[in-house]
Amino acid sequence: MVNARIPIKTAFGKELAVKDLVLAFEVHQPFRIRRDFFWGRRNFRRLGTEGLFEYYFDDDANRKVFRRVAEKAYLPTNRIILRAIEEGERENSPVNVAFSISGVFLEQCERYGKDVLESFERLATTGHVEFICQTYYHSLAGFHSSKDEFIQQVNMHRDAVRENFDSTPKLFENTEFLYNNTIAREIEALGFDGIFTEGARRILGDRSPNRVYRARGCERLKVLLRNYTLTDDVAFRFSSRWWVEWPLTADKYARWLNATPGDCIIIFPDYETFGEHQWPETGIHEFLVHLFKEVRRYPDLTMTLPSAILARREPVDAIDVPEFETISWADIERGTSSWLGNAMQWAYFTTLRDQEGLVSEAKSSEVRTTWRRFQTSDHLYYMFTAGGAPGEVHSYFNPFGTPMDAFVTCFSALLDFDVRLREQTIAANEPFNFHTKAGDEGYTGISVRSLKGFKKALEKVSLRSLEFHNRRGDIGHWFRLSLKMNELADEVEKLKNLRGNELRETLLALVERHLQLRSLKTRAGTE
Repeated sequence: MVNARIPIKTAFGKELAVKDLVLAFEVHQPFRIRRDFFWGRRNFRRLGTEGLFEYYFDDDANRKVFRRVAEKAYLPTNRIILRAIEEGERENSPVNVAFSISGVFLEQCERYGKDVLESFERLATTGHVEFICQTYYHSLAGFHSSKDEFIQQVNMHRDAVRENFDSTPKLFENTEFLYNNTIAREIEALGFDGIFTEGARRILGDRSPNRVYRARGCERLKVLLRNYTLTDDVAFRFSSRWWVEWPLTADKYARWLNATPGDCIIIFPDYETFGEHQWPETGIHEFLVHLFKEVRRYPDLTMTLPSAILARREPVDAIDVPEFETISWADIERGTSSWLGNAMQWAYFTTLRDQEGLVSEAKSSEVRTTWRRFQTSDHLYYMFTAGGAPGEVHSYFNPFGTPMDAFVTCFSALLDFDVRLREQTIAANEPFNFHTKAGDEGYTGISVRSLKGFKKALEKVSLRSLEFHNRRGDIGHWFRLSLKMNELADEVEKLKNLRGNELRETLLALVERHLQLRSLKTRAGTE
């Protein structure tokens, strides 16, 4: 179905075609890993059961960055938008904006700047702000082989938006606009109406980014595409004196927006553009003040909430992005190379991804939260090695100085965490897969990677499976060869005649006793 422009009538009866303008902003700050973690020989120190955050992450540096950006960007820009909304209400010419605020940023607000959170909450009460969902930890969890972690982070973020802003997101924006058909299907299954991604030429061909599309393989999920040229005019080129269009004024930019063909124009920069990436001295705040006024001068431009576009516009075509062609909003390629483009990034990402099973088996909220903070995409972004203009952008954000320094620091911290995780869970060399009979058809779907995980599985796995493995001696064999726990293996091998609940309860008691013994030894080693 071809989407017709929505007509409105002027005082003279003339019909005009209204274009929707979405002004949306990405708001995020990572918890940066301590720069001295490796070179200061902080790794593999003895710790108690708590204190992982202070051990791995630089609280002082994160606080300083947050407060600097709050004073230069977040607080003044929020004040500008609030005044624009209030002015729009007085003139019956609504100003609407949208924010995608990471859960990591909300945590930093609680730690470093409740005044910043309060300013966003004040914007939320106006009724002219929409909040967009994302992964809570601004992560690449969508690329894990299992989507469980991705789903959990999306639901965590949706809950955080409800709690902080009394709003339930209807649209989703994956980390850095990373998008493919698989992610789209997951997001539709989670109940969202729409998803944002990049209006990249390689997926559009000669089609316009300024239309509503549908996601290939989905029944109802609509896709809104960022107009990256118009967005980057502000985000990257605003203060560039080499640019033929410098200086960029609000009236010029509004004129460009009005002249842009299409039904909806999505302008979606980092929020730090307004005061941090483009310093206040460049005039970026004055530009934004006047932009709201200039846009309202054009009757066929309306600043619209994204969900309103979804409600009244039908898709004109489908967006098809297979996994191997995943797109993003970063760099020239607009693909995954900013985070998964070299061996260092893949080493970090695959190590992190492979820890998921042990993290689940650890049954520790601090361990899981620490692991998730390691997932934040910025750590991978700092390891980007390409040169040219993209390299300069990455270098600007990199607190470690060079991609190699970023890798040495971040990967050593992750390996330190890996050692602690394996020690805490008593990790095995190979997983134990529960079956009810030999062969693939007997697999129960339950697999564990540690003694802690084995204990948890004992509580739910069927007696048929336990008896099958006990008869064959599989359990004692695994304890001996994969866990290197000969004493426990000897004890288990004496249970071959046990059946039913007696077998389960005896195994549970044995495993629990050895877990307690190991815990006592570990605690003694830290004192």
